[in-house]
Amino acid sequence: MAIASKLENYLHQREIEYQLVTHSHSEYSMETAAKAHVHGDALVKGVLAKDDDGYLLVVLPADYHIELESLHKLLGQEVAMVSEATLAEVFNDCELGAVPPIGMTYGIKTMWDPKSSLGKQDEVFFEAADHQCLVRMSGVQFHELMAPAERGEFSHHI
Repeated sequence: MAIASKLENYLHQREIEYQLVTHSHSEYSMETAAKAHVHGDALVKGVLAKDDDGYLLVVLPADYHIELESLHKLLGQEVAMVSEATLAEVFNDCELGAVPPIGMTYGIKTMWDPKSSLGKQDEVFFEAADHQCLVRMSGVQFHELMAPAERGEFSHHI
């Protein structure tokens, strides 16, 4: 599969320079980091949730966990993780669980935690659409892509 067509088009339209990095098949973000020889704080993951307004893509480093209670307080409403069936429906050009963290590509409200290590990376990596390929880009270009995303503190390092 390599890269999701929606993601590829989105990056191309914004003239983002990136490379694809392959690795052996992995299931979880920290396993992906290990197999791709990438630090967990440079591997960006997207976690799909739902609130009263609809879907929300929560973006954080692979070595961070979401604090649902903090997210609830920040948004002033209940937040819940979505089912695998919903994940497959929303990201229908990706393998199940290989969610690119650029929610704007899919018209999804996106939020990231600025206290996380993402703001300090020279380069970042994230799922391209399957469990064997990552997108690698500069931290500067990642920040440009994330400019429309909402920010808030809702995670902690593991």
